[in-house]
Amino acid sequence: MTVQKFIAYNPVDLNGKQVDSTQELKLNVLETSGNYLLHKDVLRHFGSQRQGTVSTKTRSEVRGGGRKPWQQKGTGRARAGSNRSPLWKGGGVTFGPKPRKFSMKLNKKERRLALQTLLYNKKNSILILENLENDLTESKTKTFLQVCKNCEINVDQKLLVVVSKKTTALKLATQNLKTVELISASHLNTLSLLKAKQIILTPAAINIIKEIYCE
Repeated sequence: MTVQKFIAYNPVDLNGKQVDSTQELKLNVLETSGNYLLHKDVLRHFGSQRQGTVSTKTRSEVRGGGRKPWQQKGTGRARAGSNRSPLWKGGGVTFGPKPRKFSMKLNKKERRLALQTLLYNKKNSILILENLENDLTESKTKTFLQVCKNCEINVDQKLLVVVSKKTTALKLATQNLKTVELISASHLNTLSLLKAKQIILTPAAINIIKEIYCE
């Protein structure tokens, strides 16, 4: 069973002052724990990143080994039919890995529900920054750190910045900060939310999240 939850936020500007507006998120969350959905989504995320190209050769694929090494009987040695047997050096591999796909299927509704449940669980770690994409024009790390200081954000902890679009200034201002992850709202995922201790959203990003994940 799912329940609708409403979260309201008062955005702040880059100087840390509250803006006279309110941003709301209407989320569908599970009544019981949604950890199993989050686990499935994280497994799907990691599985999709695996190449799955590792490969070994069986005894039939190894070059050579066509002639019987010695006669079947009379030598006193164990019988052998090929020098490419897995028991021999240079032979094939028994039950070795073959190219395969590790991707998992997860229904769109399940993915949305997992993400909405996680957003609700992280509601106390979310800060809304007004017009971060447009107002941050200087592509300097010092400028972004000053914004974080104004808004009382601890940059020593893992910080997720979700924007409507990645501007050049934002990319350059955050790329040297190891604890900061910049992501567009259309690519929001469960793993990034799980790792984040603090989350920055912009009003434009919230509108995209509502459109894609909160229908």
